[in-house]
Amino acid sequence: MTTTPQSERELLARARTLGGRTLAEIARSLATIPGGDPRRHKGAAGALVERALGAPRTTTARSAPDFEALGIEVKTLPIDARGMPAETTFVAATPRTPEPDWERSSVRRKLARVLWVPIAIDAPFAERRVGSAFLWSPDDESERVLREDWTELMERFALEPEGISARHGRALQLRPKARDASVRVRAASLDGAPLLAAPRAFYLRRTFTAQILDRAGLLRTTG
Repeated sequence: MTTTPQSERELLARARTLGGRTLAEIARSLATIPGGDPRRHKGAAGALVERALGAPRTTTARSAPDFEALGIEVKTLPIDARGMPAETTFVAATPRTPEPDWERSSVRRKLARVLWVPIAIDAPFAERRVGSAFLWSPDDESERVLREDWTELMERFALEPEGISARHGRALQLRPKARDASVRVRAASLDGAPLLAAPRAFYLRRTFTAQILDRAGLLRTTG
């Protein structure tokens, strides 16, 4: 199970074998234990699923999809008892240097092809069950909304990074991503001028991922 899948079909088939299994069962099959406190290690479930799927361990930049050779990003999606997304979905950190356009952005590379893996959270962490995995790519309308959000948010970040709030964006939002609110990182404005700003990352809103689940026919049947 830990070898890297060689095709999209193989990856999806492997993901579907996880459906109905608990995180503890998956961890045992990998001779490990499920991650610790999910409040402190929010990526624990995702890391476990990626390992079970055979995600390659490389030094590739984080802007690339998890399965770079296949062009597929893996996103675990916590869902509540109603089958609704329970939280926003991390996509990518803001770039340290300006990206030329949406088509060449890290966000678009991450979202061009996504393997969604729902996980029901109505149980203690180790007992949470994996739902039905499915592949997704944005349709024309979703692509348009994502492009417009990315463009607006990147412009705001370059001009007034501290003025961005989670209210901006319809599908995407920029939120701080640091344990300490005082942390600042070096970045650059649209014209390349250096600036210091709080580290931020792009997230998909729950309303957007709920639409994805709905179109996949899973909004009320998963979990």
